[in-house]
Amino acid sequence: MAELPNATRPVVIGLAGWSGSGKTTLALRLIAACKARGLRVATLKHAHHQFDVDVPGKDSYRHREAGAEQVIVASNQRIAVMIEAPLPDPQDRRPLRDLLPLVRDVDVVLVEGFKTEDHPKIEVFRPENGKDRLANTSPTILAVASPGAATQDTGRMALDLDQPESWLTEVLDAFANWPWP
Repeated sequence: MAELPNATRPVVIGLAGWSGSGKTTLALRLIAACKARGLRVATLKHAHHQFDVDVPGKDSYRHREAGAEQVIVASNQRIAVMIEAPLPDPQDRRPLRDLLPLVRDVDVVLVEGFKTEDHPKIEVFRPENGKDRLANTSPTILAVASPGAATQDTGRMALDLDQPESWLTEVLDAFANWPWP
């Protein structure tokens, strides 16, 4: 396994950006790059609406629909845990700090979305999208990944969106030192 700067907790790397910027594509490439280094990776993705990871009609779906608050599906290959935990106000968002403790036994956690949360992030930015830079208003964006690493004077680490393997070590080092409570 690869050595990380702080082996007592996983390195949390947020990926934030507007829709269509390439967050998921970058996440997939980072997962592969971490795995190639022998690192264990978890992902945490924000969903905006009600979603399902189960197929209607399957037993686990039927258990949840019948009122089970937790459904665990296990095989010799994977375990899926579904927890019914609605927030009182449907407009509320579940804080990242409540979700990170659910992640266990990994070296790196890639967080996609949660752009307003207080964790270290890479902004995925494409100038052609015509959207404002998140780095202009968020102190938790430590780096900007864009095609050709065009930073447009953000004062953050400039990362080439198309070459994540070339900057992964630098990001792991920088993000590992983020002060978590």
